[in-house]
Amino acid sequence: MTMMPPVPPVPFSRDDALPEQVSFDRAELGLILSLYGRMVAAAEWRDYAMSFQPGLAVFAVFRRTAENPLYRIEKRPKLRMKQGMYAISGEAGQVLRRGHDLAAVLKVLEKKLIRPID
Repeated sequence: MTMMPPVPPVPFSRDDALPEQVSFDRAELGLILSLYGRMVAAAEWRDYAMSFQPGLAVFAVFRRTAENPLYRIEKRPKLRMKQGMYAISGEAGQVLRRGHDLAAVLKVLEKKLIRPID
């Protein structure tokens, strides 16, 4: 009976590697939560949820807890060199704004705070 020599392990290639978990950093969360606080004070938003997945981070805002999200603030680093890694999606899934700068992208939601005074 002959024994076979041990087979060395095959290293994983870069293509097989799992995408890195994406999250918002402290500065990004500061911008988002500042807007969220102002919208809660204006009684526009009531709840939020965050989701961190490989390749995507989402901050979803709700008018009521049991609804679909009113808006989704998304971060997709893969789109950094293309359209921009930040995007705001509406309730029906339409992209309201996309860009490279989170503060500029969030301005589309800040317009909701401006109301005429009667």
